Amino acid sequence: MSDQNASVARTVSSKEQSHGADISSLILLAVLLAAGFILNMTVGNAPAIVGIKPQFIIASYALAILLSNAGFGQAAVFGLLSAAVIQLTTSTPGLNFVTELVAALVMAALIRRPIRVGGRDVTPLVAAFATTLVSGALFAVAGTLIMGAALGTVVVKVPIVLGTAVFNAVVVQALYVPLSKVAKR
Repeated sequence: MSDQNASVARTVSSKEQSHGADISSLILLAVLLAAGFILNMTVGNAPAIVGIKPQFIIASYALAILLSNAGFGQAAVFGLLSAAVIQLTTSTPGLNFVTELVAALVMAALIRRPIRVGGRDVTPLVAAFATTLVSGALFAVAGTLIMGAALGTVVVKVPIVLGTAVFNAVVVQALYVPLSKVAKR
Protein backbone atom coordinates (compact mmCIF):
# COMPACT_ATOMS: atom_id res chain seq x y z
CA MET A 1 0.00 0.00 0.00
CA SER A 2 1.41 3.39 -0.87
CA ASP A 3 1.91 6.14 1.72
CA GLN A 4 -0.65 8.27 -0.08
CA ASN A 5 -3.39 5.64 0.29
CA ALA A 6 -2.45 4.79 3.88
CA SER A 7 -3.10 8.33 5.11
CA VAL A 8 -6.59 8.66 3.61
CA ALA A 9 -9.26 8.25 6.23
CA ARG A 10 -12.13 5.98 5.32
CA THR A 11 -15.61 6.34 6.66
CA VAL A 12 -18.34 3.83 6.19
CA SER A 13 -21.93 4.58 6.97
CA SER A 14 -23.80 1.98 8.98
CA LYS A 15 -26.58 2.19 6.36
CA GLU A 16 -24.06 1.07 3.73
CA GLN A 17 -22.92 -1.87 5.86
CA SER A 18 -26.36 -3.08 6.83
CA HIS A 19 -27.68 -5.86 4.63
CA GLY A 20 -30.31 -7.12 7.05
CA ALA A 21 -32.91 -5.57 9.28
CA ASP A 22 -31.67 -2.93 11.70
CA ILE A 23 -32.93 -2.81 15.27
CA SER A 24 -35.29 0.13 14.76
CA SER A 25 -36.91 -1.60 11.77
CA LEU A 26 -37.35 -4.81 13.77
CA ILE A 27 -38.92 -2.85 16.63
CA LEU A 28 -41.24 -1.14 14.16
CA LEU A 29 -42.22 -4.54 12.75
CA ALA A 30 -42.77 -5.97 16.24
CA VAL A 31 -45.06 -3.10 17.25
CA LEU A 32 -47.03 -3.30 14.01
CA LEU A 33 -47.30 -7.10 14.22
CA ALA A 34 -48.54 -6.89 17.81
CA ALA A 35 -51.20 -4.39 16.77
CA GLY A 36 -52.08 -6.48 13.71
CA PHE A 37 -52.38 -9.65 15.77
CA ILE A 38 -54.66 -7.98 18.31
CA LEU A 39 -56.81 -6.53 15.53
CA ASN A 40 -57.01 -9.93 13.79
CA MET A 41 -58.10 -11.57 17.04
CA THR A 42 -60.67 -8.92 17.97
CA VAL A 43 -62.25 -7.20 14.98
CA GLY A 44 -60.78 -9.30 12.16
CA ASN A 45 -63.73 -11.63 11.79
CA ALA A 46 -66.52 -9.04 11.97
CA PRO A 47 -66.35 -7.91 8.31
CA ALA A 48 -66.23 -11.54 7.11
CA ILE A 49 -70.01 -11.54 6.75
CA VAL A 50 -69.69 -9.14 3.80
CA GLY A 51 -66.88 -11.08 2.12
CA ILE A 52 -63.91 -9.28 3.64
CA LYS A 53 -61.49 -11.01 5.99
CA PRO A 54 -59.02 -8.31 7.02
CA GLN A 55 -55.48 -9.53 7.38
CA PHE A 56 -53.99 -6.93 9.66
CA ILE A 57 -50.73 -8.84 9.91
CA ILE A 58 -50.22 -8.52 6.15
CA ALA A 59 -51.02 -4.81 6.45
CA SER A 60 -48.54 -4.63 9.34
CA TYR A 61 -45.58 -6.08 7.50
CA ALA A 62 -46.51 -4.13 4.37
CA LEU A 63 -46.35 -0.93 6.44
CA ALA A 64 -43.07 -2.00 8.04
CA ILE A 65 -41.52 -2.68 4.62
CA LEU A 66 -42.82 0.65 3.34
CA LEU A 67 -41.75 2.70 6.37
CA SER A 68 -38.28 1.16 6.54
CA ASN A 69 -37.84 1.15 2.75
CA ALA A 70 -36.79 -2.46 3.16
CA GLY A 71 -34.66 -4.16 0.60
CA PHE A 72 -35.38 -7.71 -0.50
CA GLY A 73 -33.41 -9.39 2.29
CA GLN A 74 -35.03 -7.32 5.00
CA ALA A 75 -38.48 -7.79 3.43
CA ALA A 76 -37.91 -11.56 3.41
CA VAL A 77 -37.09 -11.46 7.13
CA PHE A 78 -40.23 -9.38 7.76
CA GLY A 79 -42.36 -11.82 5.77
CA LEU A 80 -40.98 -14.87 7.58
CA LEU A 81 -41.35 -13.27 11.04
CA SER A 82 -44.92 -12.33 10.15
CA ALA A 83 -45.61 -15.88 9.00
CA ALA A 84 -44.38 -17.14 12.37
CA VAL A 85 -46.95 -14.93 14.12
CA ILE A 86 -49.70 -16.05 11.73
CA GLN A 87 -49.03 -19.66 12.75
CA LEU A 88 -51.00 -18.99 15.93
CA THR A 89 -54.24 -18.53 13.99
CA THR A 90 -53.83 -20.11 10.54
CA SER A 91 -56.00 -22.87 9.13
CA THR A 92 -53.06 -24.44 7.27
CA PRO A 93 -49.92 -24.43 9.44
CA GLY A 94 -46.66 -23.80 7.60
CA LEU A 95 -48.19 -22.52 4.37
CA ASN A 96 -47.82 -18.87 5.38
CA PHE A 97 -44.05 -19.17 5.40
CA VAL A 98 -44.23 -19.45 1.61
CA THR A 99 -47.12 -17.05 1.00
CA GLU A 100 -45.82 -14.24 3.21
CA LEU A 101 -42.25 -14.59 1.98
CA VAL A 102 -43.38 -14.18 -1.63
CA ALA A 103 -45.81 -11.37 -0.76
CA ALA A 104 -43.18 -9.46 1.25
CA LEU A 105 -40.81 -9.65 -1.72
CA VAL A 106 -43.59 -8.29 -3.95
CA MET A 107 -44.04 -5.40 -1.52
CA ALA A 108 -40.29 -4.68 -1.54
CA ALA A 109 -40.26 -4.70 -5.34
CA LEU A 110 -43.24 -2.37 -5.68
CA ILE A 111 -41.91 0.29 -3.31
CA ARG A 112 -38.72 0.74 -5.33
CA ARG A 113 -40.36 3.38 -7.56
CA PRO A 114 -43.13 5.74 -6.50
CA ILE A 115 -46.48 5.10 -8.14
CA ARG A 116 -48.31 8.37 -8.77
CA VAL A 117 -51.84 9.08 -9.93
CA GLY A 118 -52.72 12.70 -10.58
CA GLY A 119 -49.54 13.79 -8.82
CA ARG A 120 -50.46 11.88 -5.66
CA ASP A 121 -48.32 9.04 -4.31
CA VAL A 122 -50.43 5.88 -4.28
CA THR A 123 -47.53 3.50 -3.77
CA PRO A 124 -48.83 2.31 -0.37
CA LEU A 125 -52.29 1.62 -1.85
CA VAL A 126 -51.10 -0.24 -4.95
CA ALA A 127 -48.28 -2.13 -3.23
CA ALA A 128 -50.45 -3.26 -0.30
CA PHE A 129 -53.22 -4.34 -2.69
CA ALA A 130 -50.79 -6.42 -4.76
CA THR A 131 -49.09 -7.84 -1.66
CA THR A 132 -52.36 -8.96 -0.10
CA LEU A 133 -53.62 -10.28 -3.44
CA VAL A 134 -50.47 -12.38 -3.94
CA SER A 135 -50.56 -13.70 -0.38
CA GLY A 136 -54.27 -14.51 -0.54
CA ALA A 137 -54.16 -16.08 -4.00
CA LEU A 138 -51.19 -18.27 -3.10
CA PHE A 139 -52.85 -19.29 0.17
CA ALA A 140 -56.17 -20.05 -1.55
CA VAL A 141 -54.64 -22.15 -4.32
CA ALA A 142 -52.06 -24.00 -2.22
CA GLY A 143 -54.47 -24.47 0.70
CA THR A 144 -57.09 -25.91 -1.63
CA LEU A 145 -54.60 -28.36 -3.08
CA ILE A 146 -53.24 -29.33 0.34
CA MET A 147 -56.76 -30.04 1.59
CA GLY A 148 -57.39 -32.24 -1.44
CA ALA A 149 -60.22 -30.14 -2.84
CA ALA A 150 -60.73 -29.54 -6.53
CA LEU A 151 -58.77 -26.56 -7.82
CA GLY A 152 -61.98 -25.13 -9.26
CA THR A 153 -63.24 -24.45 -5.74
CA VAL A 154 -60.69 -21.63 -5.49
CA VAL A 155 -63.14 -19.50 -7.49
CA VAL A 156 -65.35 -19.31 -4.40
CA LYS A 157 -62.48 -17.66 -2.51
CA VAL A 158 -61.78 -14.99 -5.15
CA PRO A 159 -64.25 -12.40 -3.76
CA ILE A 160 -62.82 -12.80 -0.25
CA VAL A 161 -59.24 -12.42 -1.49
CA LEU A 162 -60.15 -9.35 -3.57
CA GLY A 163 -62.17 -7.78 -0.74
CA THR A 164 -59.34 -8.37 1.69
CA ALA A 165 -56.80 -6.89 -0.75
CA VAL A 166 -58.92 -3.74 -1.16
CA PHE A 167 -59.42 -3.44 2.62
CA ASN A 168 -55.69 -3.83 3.36
CA ALA A 169 -54.77 -1.38 0.59
CA VAL A 170 -57.02 1.29 2.09
CA VAL A 171 -55.72 0.62 5.63
CA VAL A 172 -52.07 0.84 4.55
CA GLN A 173 -52.63 3.99 2.48
CA ALA A 174 -54.51 5.65 5.35
CA LEU A 175 -51.89 4.76 7.97
CA TYR A 176 -48.78 5.42 5.90
CA VAL A 177 -48.66 9.22 6.19
CA PRO A 178 -49.30 9.49 9.95
CA LEU A 179 -46.99 6.56 10.76
CA SER A 180 -44.22 7.94 8.56
CA LYS A 181 -44.44 11.24 10.47
CA VAL A 182 -44.33 9.42 13.81
CA ALA A 183 -41.46 7.19 12.66
CA LYS A 184 -39.80 10.21 11.00
CA ARG A 185 -38.97 8.16 7.90
